[in-house]
Amino acid sequence: MKTENEMRLEFRSKSVNESFSRTAVAAFVALLDPTVEELSDVKTAVSEAVTNAIVHGYRDAPGTVVLAAAVLSGGRVRIRVRDKGIGIADIAQARQPLFTTGGGERAGLGFAVMESCMDRVRVRSAPGKGTTVTLEKVIGGK
Repeated sequence: MKTENEMRLEFRSKSVNESFSRTAVAAFVALLDPTVEELSDVKTAVSEAVTNAIVHGYRDAPGTVVLAAAVLSGGRVRIRVRDKGIGIADIAQARQPLFTTGGGERAGLGFAVMESCMDRVRVRSAPGKGTTVTLEKVIGGK
């Protein structure tokens, strides 16, 4: 698929940057004239992916989150959220609803929410090397 437009952001793994990342991607995707529901889905999935990188990838340690978004031919949007944190030892287990390593108030629904909002969710991770979550959605049914 041909890339028609792309952007990249890097920011500190601070929870205040979750809303920044969600808003930045929403502005980028708005160029495709999405419906309110499509835009809400993208924002929600990005919010979950970035929150996972901050809360689970880095825990309480500082780090950098990289967010890259691309508009591909046919109205497809691809968003990648990458951290170089602790990684995920068992991706299949981490994708199960209600599983969490965060304890406390964490519901363990991040990947389930992402999957319900997007057409495709891929996760690559290695312990000690970090995680990349790739989200894809066709905007406007093009």
